[in-house]
Formats: sequence, C-alpha cells, structure tokens
Amino acid sequence: MKLATLNNGKRDGALVVVSRDLARAVRVADIAPTLQGALDEWAELAPRLAHVYGELNDGARADAFPFDEADCLSPLPRAYQWADGSAYVNHVELVRKARGAEMPDSFWHDPLMYQGGSDSFLAPRGPIVMGSEEWGIDFESEIAVITDDVPMGVSKEGAATHVKLLMLVNDVSLRNLIPGELAKGFGFFQSKPSSSFSPVAITPDELGQDWREGKVHLPLLTHLNGALFGAPDAGLDMTFNFFELIAHAAKTRPLGAGCIIGSGTVSNYDRSAGSSCLAELRMLEIIESGQATTPYLRFGDTVSIAMQDRNGMSLFGSILQRVTQGDASQTS
Repeated sequence: MKLATLNNGKRDGALVVVSRDLARAVRVADIAPTLQGALDEWAELAPRLAHVYGELNDGARADAFPFDEADCLSPLPRAYQWADGSAYVNHVELVRKARGAEMPDSFWHDPLMYQGGSDSFLAPRGPIVMGSEEWGIDFESEIAVITDDVPMGVSKEGAATHVKLLMLVNDVSLRNLIPGELAKGFGFFQSKPSSSFSPVAITPDELGQDWREGKVHLPLLTHLNGALFGAPDAGLDMTFNFFELIAHAAKTRPLGAGCIIGSGTVSNYDRSAGSSCLAELRMLEIIESGQATTPYLRFGDTVSIAMQDRNGMSLFGSILQRVTQGDASQTS
C-alpha cells in the first residue's frame, strides 16, 4: 500500500491512497482525514485503506485523480516523535578517522540516536531555506520507518511487528554548527534543522524480498545538481537494523503511533557506489589528500533522493529540493 499527504492548506494535510505506479490517487477522508489519524487506529483502518488501494490499482475507482508529487507535504507533516539513528557505523568510523579520533568499541553494539525536531517537516518539493552558507549546509539521504504504538522495553523480535510504513529522508545538517553544539555535551539542536520525507510512504510488503531482516535491500539514489552523487545499497553494511533501532528507542519509554525512526546516512564500505552526504565525501578527500575540496551546499544547489524497485519503478516518489537564502517564514 502507498499513502501520501496532499497540501490542502491545513497543517496536517489530507490523506490519499496512491496507486502502485504513483500515477493516480484517491481521497479517503471517510476512512481517515490524515495519516496520523490512520496510524492512531491502524489495526482497524489499514485493511480499509488496503481495499481502496486494491481497487485503485485495478482501475475500479471512478473517483481517482492524477497524482502529482509536487502537491504533497511530507507524509507526516509533523510527528509526535522523530528519532534518527546512525545505523551505518562505517560512516561514523570514517568521519572519526578523518579527524584522528578513535572509534569507541561500544559504537558497534549500542546504537547512536538523537531526538530531532518533528514539529515542522519540510515538503518533499519545498525549498531548504537557510540563513547562511557558512553554516555548512549538507544533505543526508536516509530511510525511515513509521511505527504504531510500541510498548516500552520491546525486544528487537517484537519490534518487527510495529513497522507499518517506510519513507525516504533528507536529514538536513549544518556541519559547521555541529562541533560547537556537541562540545557543550548536550546534543544537536540548531545544527539539525527541519528534515523532509519522500512524497509517498509505503507498507513493507511493497518491497517484496527487498525488505528482509529489518533492512531495505536496494540502492538509495542521490543526485546533486542533476548528477548522480551516490547509490549505496541500503541493505549492506547496516550495523543495526530497524528492529534494533526501535528496540533501542523504546528501552525506557513507549513510542506513540506515528513515531518516525531514521536509519542515519546510508553508507557502504565499498565507496565505488558513492556517498549519501557531502560530509562523507569530504572525509574521504581529507584521508586521501589531507584536505576537503568538495564544498557544502550553496544557494541554488538542488538535491534529489529516490529509490527504485528492481524493475526501475519509483517506490516512494522523489525528494527534490533547492537550497535558498532567506528566513524561516519562507518555508511555510
């Protein structure tokens, strides 16, 4: 099943069911007006939404209309929880190596995770509005899951039943603000502005055998200014799968329906597939030549993030954003 949220002028948008080929959609306000509303009653409402999805794909919905990704907000325009992991530990290892820092052994068996701002996600085709290029603007191409209600202390085996939807993520990072914030010993805040998510959220079954072991086994495609920047396989080198990330997040608290858990920057040991953020490429340059030559994002740069199935069909639609200069009021 594929779901999206159209921009109807309201804060949480309008839930629609989208056809498998992303060509058509159906409004489902009679079932749930918003995606959060559907997640709140997922056990009851998901079968009804799936029925609409089947009819839509069969061409049996007279009320279907053309689907345009540009009309979408992020599937959850705001969420009760956005917790982003760093599941590709080789990426963390690389960043630390470039600055001559040792890798703590605990990083390999205890996931890194931070709690991000979830009250103002960007639209997948909306601008990334920043006040200064000096902040070190970077994209981070990731995958995320959305859960239903998760009990505190859930095991990683139990967490498997709580993954209801998957999305793609652009976790925007301000690299030049990060060191000063982390030096305070209290985590990210200003250095992690609003993230954006793919136009479409999908149920795991849409991936078939490419969803297994709590991982998505497909390349994640990132383009910078129209050129392919990276296509690492999201299923390779993922130290902690999504079930482990959920269990980690729920160790001391329950997670409410609509909780988003991110994978962190997708990264492979084999660098021939490219990277999913500028920081990683810059670290490779530092290791090779002693200095980074690739700049961070400039005003006017565009970033796109997408994933295709084995037949080349877009699964989630694409995040496509331009970096622009301005104040926060321009993002609304």
